[in-house]
Amino acid sequence: MDPIIVVLIIFGIILLIALIISLSSVKIVRQSESVIIERLGRYYKTWETGIHWLVPFFDRVSSKVSLKEQVVDYEPQPVITKDNVTMQIDTVVYFQITDPKSFTYGVNNPNNALANLTATTLRNIIGAIDLDEALTSRELINSKLRIILDEATDPWGMKVVRVELKNIMPPKDIRDAMEKQMRAEREKREAILNAEGEKQSKILIAEGNKTAMVLDAEGKKLSAILKAEGEAEAILKVQEATAEGIRLIRESKADSSVLAIKGFEAMVEVSKGQATKLIIPSDLTSINTIVSTAKEAWEAKTPEVPKETKTK
Repeated sequence: MDPIIVVLIIFGIILLIALIISLSSVKIVRQSESVIIERLGRYYKTWETGIHWLVPFFDRVSSKVSLKEQVVDYEPQPVITKDNVTMQIDTVVYFQITDPKSFTYGVNNPNNALANLTATTLRNIIGAIDLDEALTSRELINSKLRIILDEATDPWGMKVVRVELKNIMPPKDIRDAMEKQMRAEREKREAILNAEGEKQSKILIAEGNKTAMVLDAEGKKLSAILKAEGEAEAILKVQEATAEGIRLIRESKADSSVLAIKGFEAMVEVSKGQATKLIIPSDLTSINTIVSTAKEAWEAKTPEVPKETKTK
């Protein structure tokens, strides 16, 4: 074979290998991702999103780091409270990688380190409080745990966004006692509400009876007042009519026969009264005597009639 052809073939093969190596050295970094590059075994740079070229035989990709917020759900772990109660607590940690270089070189196996740090910190916090406070101060525990973890993981290039206590499980005997206590509290509140309802009902009934009695008394009072006013008005009308009759008799200058008749009528009315003694003049034909007698009888039966104004 011609040596020139052999050289061309070798050169073509070398060129093809170089092209393949060059194409394989082109790297694309995706969104929300960083790539750590080492050159000759040492940290060289951090690639961000975009197209990059890796120098063959000198540079290599050490690790790819996700910049998304990550969620880690840890298994329940036993913790002991200040009053020596052992319970199971499982936590959920939300964190984000802010420094890919520190995350890669700061600690060996960062996820495992975060899990152990979470467990020990949680035991320290729960060990300083009693059971009741642990059950009612979940938000406070979450806040303390997040602050401590965030400060501890900062050299590792991690930021703890938040921490949640997923579940707190006291021992079964304590849960049973808590359920009995809650049941007793509910029954107590029910009894108090029933007593308050009965009390309010009795108060309303008493107030209703009181209002009814007051209204009834006011009605009777008003009825008595109206009745008295009616009787007074009737008596006044009778007196006015009697006075008017006497005035008319005087003005008409009635003769002796009319006066005699009026005198007899007055005697009849007097006889119907309650008087035990009745004086009858012997001379009934005398007009003056009859009128005088009738006047005395009438004054004894009825109140005094107001004096009339003299007729001109």
